[in-house]
Amino acid sequence: MSSEQPIRWGIIGPGTIARTFAEGVAHSATGRLVAIATRNPDKPGLGEGFPGARIVKGYDTLLADPEIDAVYIATPHTSHAEWAIKAARAGKHVLVEKPMALSAFDAQSIFHEATKAGVFAGEAYMYRFHPQTARLVELVRDGTIGDVRIIRSSFGFDMGGYRAEHRLFANDLAGGGILDVGGYPVSMVCMLAGVAENKPFLEPLTVSGVARLGPSGVDEWASAVLKFPNDIVAEVSCSIMAQQDNVLRIIGSKGRIEVKDFWFASGKQGGVGRIEIIRGDGQQSIEVEEKRYLYSFEVDAVGEAIRAGRTEFTFPGMSAEETQANLRVLDRWRASVGLEYGIETAARRTVNVAGAAVVAGTSVPRRQIPGLTKPASTVALGFEFFPSFASASLTLDAFYEAGGNLFDTAFVYGAGKTESIFGDWFTSRGVNREDIVLIGKGAHSPLCYPDVIARQLDQSLERLKTDYVDVYFMHRDNPDIPVGEFVDAMDAEVRRGRIRGIFGGSNWTRERMDEATAYAGKNGKTAPAALSNNFSLAQMLDPIWPGCVAASDDGWKVWLKERQIPNFAWSSQGRGFFTDRAGRDKRGDAEIVRVWYSDRNFERRDRAIELAKRHGCSPIHIALAYVIAQPFPIIPLIGPRTVAELEDSLKAIEITLTPEEVRWLEG
Repeated sequence: MSSEQPIRWGIIGPGTIARTFAEGVAHSATGRLVAIATRNPDKPGLGEGFPGARIVKGYDTLLADPEIDAVYIATPHTSHAEWAIKAARAGKHVLVEKPMALSAFDAQSIFHEATKAGVFAGEAYMYRFHPQTARLVELVRDGTIGDVRIIRSSFGFDMGGYRAEHRLFANDLAGGGILDVGGYPVSMVCMLAGVAENKPFLEPLTVSGVARLGPSGVDEWASAVLKFPNDIVAEVSCSIMAQQDNVLRIIGSKGRIEVKDFWFASGKQGGVGRIEIIRGDGQQSIEVEEKRYLYSFEVDAVGEAIRAGRTEFTFPGMSAEETQANLRVLDRWRASVGLEYGIETAARRTVNVAGAAVVAGTSVPRRQIPGLTKPASTVALGFEFFPSFASASLTLDAFYEAGGNLFDTAFVYGAGKTESIFGDWFTSRGVNREDIVLIGKGAHSPLCYPDVIARQLDQSLERLKTDYVDVYFMHRDNPDIPVGEFVDAMDAEVRRGRIRGIFGGSNWTRERMDEATAYAGKNGKTAPAALSNNFSLAQMLDPIWPGCVAASDDGWKVWLKERQIPNFAWSSQGRGFFTDRAGRDKRGDAEIVRVWYSDRNFERRDRAIELAKRHGCSPIHIALAYVIAQPFPIIPLIGPRTVAELEDSLKAIEITLTPEEVRWLEG
């Protein structure tokens, strides 16, 4: 795109903020407003707020318009992610009104889709581009008030009373102060904490919040205290039912800076802003006069990024990383006050993040696993890291839509939360239970006893919203208990129909597995026919957690090849050892150093790096492909925390290593 050609804008959602943004486009140097998308094009007076723009019926119509280069999303919060993703998939650059999404997880999905499409994506915090912000950053960097120690920031107003019909009080529209205006003070203090360290931003170590939740369940006023790695403490507050002074206060070792109504700088249509500096040697007032429209700055920042071929803002705009960090703070703030919107629950979030029904895909191949009647995907998805249904559903949806149908759960994961999330997920999506292969685990230490299995399975099945699991593992072994007692307990569940496939041991030795098999044969019981031990190109030197057992050495390989017992292998990618987090000169990650660092493992890592170059992939893909290429059934368990990480892991499935390459990797 040439430097002279204007960026042709379309707006989705013709509300108040859309009209304000349209004024910014009209007074920008790079943009031209072409069209407004609405679901009600016949609304009286609609065109008056958007002079010269076409009124288009339906958001999809605007996204299909070849005359549109960039789209501004001005819909209610709950549909930001959906339409931003649809815009990116349509090849449109996208600017999303804050908050970019309801959570950092949703925002990550937006940026991931934009990266794949090669388009710009950004969050619209207009104050970041105003000259007053640049002046403030300069004052802090220059040490005008010494070392920054405390920052106080607020954005609050009073709606005058509870109004059930207004979006700010609507739980269904994710109303309240934290998401609507709380992101402003949070983004400000994170930026200033970073500026004090010559960085674009810092993410706080701790977030502790309080709030008043009103009749509809949204926050009407709220505050939080943030503690940063450089010991800066920030106090932020927001409100829709309390008029605050909205003064930014930066307190340093030699004085303080105060700025009133910072969010609007010198005014929406230009004017004079003031920065007050108060020190022991006197007070100084700095005037920042700016005649340009406030919102024109962010329009031009997007235009300049697009013309430069960038897919995100640069400082002082909020990069993809900063937007996600900012939303993580809001996520933690909301969690600390118990604020979850109905739209985030399984009862309401029944479609994927792009608003479509969840349908099984075919990209991930399925295989027949010995002992199972159903074909299962080449890899299994574990998801114990997610804090909520809304966050986990993104990855669950993406895995199933790619063709994955093998899911790894356990009684102890998240104190049962993982099992409940899975039960909510597959029932809310209407997924056929018979199309799913479900792994359950129980009797983890210290409750590693045979009589625990049935009781825990009762709870697990209730959480999972099903009456059986396809695969079941003893999560740990207890060598003090005769192995036959464990076999009897699991055999009983097979006979009850609550384990309808195979069972075995997770973190069991091969000696105990052989002993259990022999006992079953002598006593007419179902024999263990599955294992879930670590298996990786990098051999585990020290157990990651107490009681862990690795099955990666030569003795285990002989045993697995002879018996052809499927191993559902956890930490199959070495938990970061094959990424940039590890290296002979990198000692910052204590777990990686303790568990994986050895000359032999680094030699294998070197070969994985070399082979990755030949295959045009990453070393971590080679590590996973190595596991899949074994001459015995191994099903890797993967635990991606984002959709991007999931899609990256699944690339390994496309790599087929020859037996010679496998032997070469092993050295």
